[in-house]
Parts: sequence; C-alpha cells; structure tokens
Amino acid sequence: MEEIFQHFRKEEQQFIEQVSGWLREVEDRYSPKLTDFLDPRQRFIVEAVVGSSEVKMMSSGIFKDAERQRVLLYPAYFEPQQEDFNTTVFELKYPSKFVNLRHPDILGSLMSLGLDRSKFGDIRIDNERVQLAVMNEISPYLQSNFVSAAKVKVQLNEVSEAEHLIETSEEWIEESYTVSSMRLDTVMSSVFNISRQKASSLIHGGKAKVNWTVQEQPSFELQESDLMSVRSLGRVKIIMIEGRTKKDKIRLQIGRLEQRK
Repeated sequence: MEEIFQHFRKEEQQFIEQVSGWLREVEDRYSPKLTDFLDPRQRFIVEAVVGSSEVKMMSSGIFKDAERQRVLLYPAYFEPQQEDFNTTVFELKYPSKFVNLRHPDILGSLMSLGLDRSKFGDIRIDNERVQLAVMNEISPYLQSNFVSAAKVKVQLNEVSEAEHLIETSEEWIEESYTVSSMRLDTVMSSVFNISRQKASSLIHGGKAKVNWTVQEQPSFELQESDLMSVRSLGRVKIIMIEGRTKKDKIRLQIGRLEQRK
C-alpha cells in the first residue's frame, strides 16, 4: 500500500484505501463489485491499485466516451455484460419553447434532491434535448422526485435504444508553454493568458478545479496527467513536463479541450 501511496497525493490516500477494500471484497467473496460513477482520475487510481492482481476491471457510462463511468471489479471467471452496470439513461421532457435548460440547471436540481454527485453520470445537452445517466438503484426515486429544473416542470423518459443517445466528441489540441513553476496560479496565468492576480482571484472564488475537485489554494502544485478546469475559461490537461530551459523555466506540453457536436 505504501508503494502506491507514494505515487499519489496525500488527499487521495483515503480513496486508495477504499479501492483496496473493494479488491479484498472481490477476492474474498469471489463475486463482482460495482462502484458508483467515478470520474477519470478516480478510475485512473482504481486501475493503478488493481495493477497486476487477479481482479479485472471494466467501466461504462452508457454514453460514448462518457466522462463519468461506473467501474465493475470482477474475478477472472466472470464475463461482464452491459446490463451488469445497472445504469439507465433518461431524456427530459420539458417546455423547450419557453426555456433552454443548461448543465448547471440540471446539476443543481439533482443535488437539491440530496443526491451525491457519484449517483448519476454524464449530463448531455444537444440544443433542446437533455439526457442524463443514473444508477438503476435511484431511478424510481428520480422519476418520483425530479419534477422541475430552472423553475419549469420536467418529466423523465427512459432512453432504451443506443442510437437515440446524444453523442459528443472531444478533441485535445496540444500546445507548448514555459512556466516559472507548477503552481496552479502560475500555470493558469500562462495557459489562459490572464494575470497571476486574476488567476488567484478565480481560485479563491472556487472557480478552479483540479481532477474534478475544487482547488482553492493558488500554491497547489500540479503534476503530469492532472486535469485543470476553470469556469468560463475551459479545460487543460498536463500531458508532459519536458524538463527545463537554460533559464530554468519548466517546459510543459498541455492539451486544450475543444468540444464538437
């Protein structure tokens, strides 16, 4: 366990211990274990903990290239099927002539029902169409209680055919930068072309996330594979730290997200 800890941040140790518990459960019971929806960083940690053990893993978020997916950990004899992920996609029926629902509207309404973010997956929006992936375990609760968003009435209709799912594609544009340090505010300032003061203000205002978690410390040190997202500015991932220049600056290879419908 200590060998794994040294490769991750201290605040991730609790999740690593939880994953280790899942593995022991699969090994002891010799039966599959299904997680809630995990973000890509969490799935990366699961993969690292699983390592070369005899436990296998597979993930699914129903949508193509889903960001949030449920992970199935299972013994070698088990052959996973899509239905083993116990996930349903709903499409929202609402008066689209009068209002266009946005991602924060849907997310806020779901959270107001007392649901943890891990209980539902991606929220996809394509013009007037809105779809969301949810755990089967909470589907009946949602159908009874998720009745409004942005002050308009909504109704959930199950999407049963894969060809009716909303598809989005992502393209990461690679760029090179030199920065004086890997501090969050320093990297933000460089890649988003804003002042350090502006970057610090956004961070203190809770508008910056690292690996899907709000990070309010400008001095937070970024590492390779980290994903940084800043509200209204976009998403960037640290692909590679390439070394230092003659003036002791850090050379970075980053990816900038472009979304296409």
